[in-house]
Amino acid sequence: MTDPRYNYGPSDPQYPQQGQPHYGQGQYAPQPGEPQEPKVNVGKLWAGGIGTAVVAALLAVVAIMLVRGVLGIAILSPEGAGAYGTVSTTSYAVAAAGAALLATALLMVLLLAMPSPMTFFTWICLLLTAVAVILPFTFVADIEAKIATAVINLVLGLCITTMLSSVGTASQNATRDTGY
Repeated sequence: MTDPRYNYGPSDPQYPQQGQPHYGQGQYAPQPGEPQEPKVNVGKLWAGGIGTAVVAALLAVVAIMLVRGVLGIAILSPEGAGAYGTVSTTSYAVAAAGAALLATALLMVLLLAMPSPMTFFTWICLLLTAVAVILPFTFVADIEAKIATAVINLVLGLCITTMLSSVGTASQNATRDTGY
């Protein structure tokens, strides 16, 4: 027996007329009263957001250890504090993870409510990254520390933006999964 959703033609009232959406193989027109699929896979979005937060935190630690240990630039703590630094390094890593989680929340709101959500998300994140890059130059510190902090902020911002852009694209339900 054939599925009646796929066995119809121009004489069928459910057949898409000019200007109506066309549903290809594996898709069918939602029936009246049938619940619509959510636009965003929230579980996939937040799993990707948590993964991004972990990557951002680890990236912050690695970047600070590289700048302090290899380049010898004292950022976030005095020179004698070693390659890791002090609790400031941990705080920076936690802040990077928090920024990734806040960006995930922003992405979810945009995906649920905005047209072209990925464009808005990318612009917002890039502008916030620009603020984070400029901010170290407003503090009193050595120029090397300012530049190193700005570069770390740039790398973290680009990491969060690109990873969550991929997560946001992957978490959108473009078509209805019918199980066929």
